[in-house]
Amino acid sequence: MAKRLSSQLFVNRLSSFTNNEQLKRLFSPFGDVTEARMVVDRITQRPKGFGFVTYKSDVEAQKALKAMNGRNQKQEQDTKS
Repeated sequence: MAKRLSSQLFVNRLSSFTNNEQLKRLFSPFGDVTEARMVVDRITQRPKGFGFVTYKSDVEAQKALKAMNGRNQKQEQDTKS
């Protein structure tokens, strides 16, 4: 689900209904999130199911990567509905 790019993580397998605030909340337990951004389709303006989360430090990013890597948030969100 997550791939480390310095203090920024690439996150995929998210629901296409996830917004920036939900993404930030999802990753904030692991450190100080400075930015959480979903990539959106230019035409429909709907999230594409992936995005980026940036942390204040590399240590926080590594902590989140270890905790979230391999989790499928899309499936978890679908089963909660």
